Amino acid sequence: MTYAFNPGRPFTEDFRDVGAEQIERAVTVLNDQPAGVHEAIHDARKNFKRLRSLYRLVASDARNFQKQENARIRDMARNLSTVRDAAALVENANHLREHAASEEQQLALDKVCSILAERRDRIAEGETDLDGKIDSTIVNCEQALAALTHVSFDDGRRKSAGRMEKGWRRTLKRAARARAACEASTEVALFHELRKRAQDYRMHLALLREAWPSAMQAKRAETKELVDVLGHLNDLATMTSLINEQPELAGDSQNQAHLLSAVIARQGELRLEALQRAEAVFLDDPECESRTVKLLWLEADR
Repeated sequence: MTYAFNPGRPFTEDFRDVGAEQIERAVTVLNDQPAGVHEAIHDARKNFKRLRSLYRLVASDARNFQKQENARIRDMARNLSTVRDAAALVENANHLREHAASEEQQLALDKVCSILAERRDRIAEGETDLDGKIDSTIVNCEQALAALTHVSFDDGRRKSAGRMEKGWRRTLKRAARARAACEASTEVALFHELRKRAQDYRMHLALLREAWPSAMQAKRAETKELVDVLGHLNDLATMTSLINEQPELAGDSQNQAHLLSAVIARQGELRLEALQRAEAVFLDDPECESRTVKLLWLEADR
């Protein structure tokens, strides 16, 4: 089984199987931790993102289920976020260092990376209740799996195609609103919203890839690049907020000045790149593209 619908199967059965696979994979990786506990948490959170996007796609036909399970899965991801968020800051600081404007700025960013890495390790060592958090997450996964067995849909071919059309249109319209807001403002929250909508679109392209494999794969690659750019942008905003609250994490005042200068310059570059990529990714009209998805589903089911 993969994270993709099979238009030839009854929709309810297919939906449950796709969702159950993500939950079961999260439980397995949290139990086994083959690459260590922190990598296991990272992998489980990716499963949770796929699950939430899956549920958003069918929200029009399962509103109560989607609302309830979205809240459950969101809380599970947050429960495991502390160490992963600290690690993401280190990764982003390293990314920022690669774009240093001068040797002096790079040396300052070297110091910041070291301080943030030490902070990440302290947080990891101090999180004594991590095993308890993982255990409670697994219990919640089991509850999410039970809830999934009770959701059902009209499995008619045209009903299922119409469901895909509605979900696709909703995703694209939300993305269009987010993109328009970002074109008019540099507010962090607006670009974060665009990232979430682009992430949903990328997941939905994966779910529908059996209907038109080549086109969906190309679109997914473009959308992943957009999501990555927006992710770096969001991490820079998080880093800036943290440094403002705890300036000692930048080292001395000179380091802080170099860091903020590097962040401001990189944010400008990333915002411009994000808007250019978003224009390419969300080029087609939502009504037109969603009708195409409906037709592709119907044709794939023949």
